[in-house]
Amino acid sequence: MDEDFSFLQPLDLITKEPNELHNIVKAKKENLSQHKSESNKIVNGSTHDNARREHVQEREKERKEKENEQRLEKIRLEKEKEQPKDEYKETQHTDQNHTEKHEDKTTVENLNNRAYGGPEPMEISQSPMSSPNDTPCRDVKILKGHSSEVFACAWNPSAPLLASGSGDSTARIWKIADGPCDSGVQNEPVNVVVLQHFKESTNEKSKDVTTLDWNGDGTLLATGSYDGQARIWSRDGSLGELNSTLNKHKGPIFSLKWNKKGDYLLSGSVDKTAIVWNIKTGEWKQLFEFHTGPTLDVDWRNNVTFATCSTDKMIHVCKIGENRPVKTFSGHQDEVNAIKWDPTGSLLASCSDDHTAKIWSLKQDNFLHDLKEHVKGIYTIRWSPTGPGTNNPNQQLVLASASFDSTIKLWDVELGSVLYSLSGHRDPVYSVAFSPNGEYLASGSMDRFVHIWSVKEGKIVKTYTGKGGIFEVNWSKDGDKVAACFSNNIVCVLDFRM
Repeated sequence: MDEDFSFLQPLDLITKEPNELHNIVKAKKENLSQHKSESNKIVNGSTHDNARREHVQEREKERKEKENEQRLEKIRLEKEKEQPKDEYKETQHTDQNHTEKHEDKTTVENLNNRAYGGPEPMEISQSPMSSPNDTPCRDVKILKGHSSEVFACAWNPSAPLLASGSGDSTARIWKIADGPCDSGVQNEPVNVVVLQHFKESTNEKSKDVTTLDWNGDGTLLATGSYDGQARIWSRDGSLGELNSTLNKHKGPIFSLKWNKKGDYLLSGSVDKTAIVWNIKTGEWKQLFEFHTGPTLDVDWRNNVTFATCSTDKMIHVCKIGENRPVKTFSGHQDEVNAIKWDPTGSLLASCSDDHTAKIWSLKQDNFLHDLKEHVKGIYTIRWSPTGPGTNNPNQQLVLASASFDSTIKLWDVELGSVLYSLSGHRDPVYSVAFSPNGEYLASGSMDRFVHIWSVKEGKIVKTYTGKGGIFEVNWSKDGDKVAACFSNNIVCVLDFRM
């Protein structure tokens, strides 16, 4: 029945068998029925009590807020004595629809957390209370236009363009001027192209844009969506023109990557498959059906070899033209959320809900390193663009892992040990990204903070607070801007100059 679906989470539908779904619905219905019957018994006598309780709670909340305001005012006055008045002051909202400026709320937010007994950061990282790192509002541009949460963002590798993908069934390509941000809000249609992923007659919700990727020279943008289709959009000629629609998957696409050469696109889907697409013909070249659960991530090793991972706990290394995986890695005890090849394609990192990240080599069957310091599932991993064979050959190769335990770990890849545990966030960290020179790491969390860390020192050097959870952070090609996309429908561009 239609109403049964209200008892299920989207992930349940993707990962569980029908009989398991029936059992979940049955249990929740019984629980609801029991709860209703108990509620009916007490409802007659409880209305007055509830009103009184709400009144008391309201008074208590007002008292706490007043105390907190006094405490904050005291701290603010002390702070003003220590630093110039105008550099980090809060800005007022002007006309909301015209020139809304973003309040620099970082310090206030964190002092609130501290006043209400929020968790303290671990000893080896700089806490987000350190106000000198707050990003002044003049260094922030807010991009408005999406009407639902923004899941993905990616800078064009060769032009000042930023792509974003949202639950509103659109992607957008924003033209971002070179040089410093002028603070404020950029509303469409100024300097933005909207890429529609649905026709008026179709069901919008199934067209959420879940992932996107520019090709190597920045001339084409690929988007993947919940309807199982990949779409290719052009940059040159008419910006944002739909070149082709790639239609073979039977479930949502969660991962999409171009190979370096740009002749093939790789997609991974909930339908358990990965597909390599020939971009010249607009047709699929090969279908890879090796997983027994949804494919969660894909990543190219070189122009013809790639890896896939799945909820089935397995990692397969595949090659175009081969009908079986050239290598299979097993060792994770739970769903494998993400995989990434290092810059030279010699090591593969993976992370899982089993709380571990692992490093693998094609030269052996078992993992090289089992990285076990996190206490909850790891959502994503990233390699630094450093070490032999990169543009930064004299810097150490580092792996970053971001977890639901709200920490980020930086790993020494040779030793398999932790260099730093970065603990400035208070909620799950969904995204991390290294700057092009490898010296900084940006992180975005459900706690609404973007932190930029010094990789060498393991400390926060910049902080920005938004008004929603952060799904992805991404550096511009020159390393002078960081884009972040938020659950409250906006994209932010932060200037970064040290």
